[in-house]
Amino acid sequence: MVRTYRYAAAIVVLIVIAVACSKTDKVTTEQPTSSVLNLPATPYDYTSLNLPNHFVVNAGGPLPTSINGTDNTPANNPITNHGATLGRVLFYDKNLSFNKTISCGSCHVQGAGFSDSAILSKGFSNGATRRHSMTLINARFYQRGRFFWDERAATLEDQVLMPIQDQVEMGLTLTQLVDRVKEQSYYQQLFINAFGDENVTTTRISRALAQFVRSIISYRSKYDAGRALVNNPGANFPNFTAEENQGKQLFLQPIANGGGGCFGCHTTEAFISLNAGPLNNGLDAMSSTDLGTFEAIPQNIFRGSFKMTSLRNIELTAPYMHDGRFRTLDQVVEHYNSGIQNHPNLAPQLRNPNGTSVRLNFTTQQKAALVTFLKTLTDQTIATEVKWSNPFR
Repeated sequence: MVRTYRYAAAIVVLIVIAVACSKTDKVTTEQPTSSVLNLPATPYDYTSLNLPNHFVVNAGGPLPTSINGTDNTPANNPITNHGATLGRVLFYDKNLSFNKTISCGSCHVQGAGFSDSAILSKGFSNGATRRHSMTLINARFYQRGRFFWDERAATLEDQVLMPIQDQVEMGLTLTQLVDRVKEQSYYQQLFINAFGDENVTTTRISRALAQFVRSIISYRSKYDAGRALVNNPGANFPNFTAEENQGKQLFLQPIANGGGGCFGCHTTEAFISLNAGPLNNGLDAMSSTDLGTFEAIPQNIFRGSFKMTSLRNIELTAPYMHDGRFRTLDQVVEHYNSGIQNHPNLAPQLRNPNGTSVRLNFTTQQKAALVTFLKTLTDQTIATEVKWSNPFR
């Protein structure tokens, strides 16, 4: 009897272990961080920009300083509090990838300036993306309205659905996307709040995601505090150190006047591109493996050219460039100082009258001052603002 009891007990233990292992295996296939959705009873305010005066009033000079005319928000998709709230949940929901392991927020990390600290991001099956994750900060202020490094998306509404369908990044079809959203009980009320009923469509998903991304605006940096104290960006800022003011002057002044001419390509108080499209910044002498915008818009002027992002919060978004080749801001500045390659499509701003590529020949101290200035563009509220954070806890 004792021996029979021991055998029976052993069998029971084995069954318990097997059941436990089965449950553990099942849990690992589910989204580990999205079990609880934590949203406020009243949605956060996504519509009140409260931009400082220097953002919307030109200071004068040959280049505009205001962001007027650069907003790419379409008339049929204005930001609403409920729409952006839905977009926030969609942005961080790992259920919207093939194996429920990746969200938009996995590659656009709030603490990393909505970019990725990795050179190349990892998709749902651990595959690497082709290019470095582009920051989403101030995406709203780009009048041309095209998105991705190669500008293959005509609008932000188009762009937000593409990573979800990408077979490296998130791996769903649009039909599967709609089904995944419908499967999550929390979306019913969110869609009702945002659009008036619970109907889930790809158009509504894209509009909500675009609203959330456009809400990510940076204007509360040390630079902004100083800019509010003077009449124009060229004046010394009272809250800046001597080195920071020197770096600002180097940033603003044209190359012909001893500066870096940086403001010519990173214009306005949002530090965005105002030119007619992507430019080549001389990273390589020739383009072979990555043709840039030429791949999406096959015009020779775009061969080896890439979209320029806002420099706001650039301190947070390392590594830099479309391929993440530069780990530090010092390396970025050194590229423009001494490393610009004479690519056939090199931006005119980076080419001398005799056809050679620009060499700034800054001193070590000048380069350090420019880096110090760039760090004044850091807005820590971007990394800490709850309304832009992961709502799944």
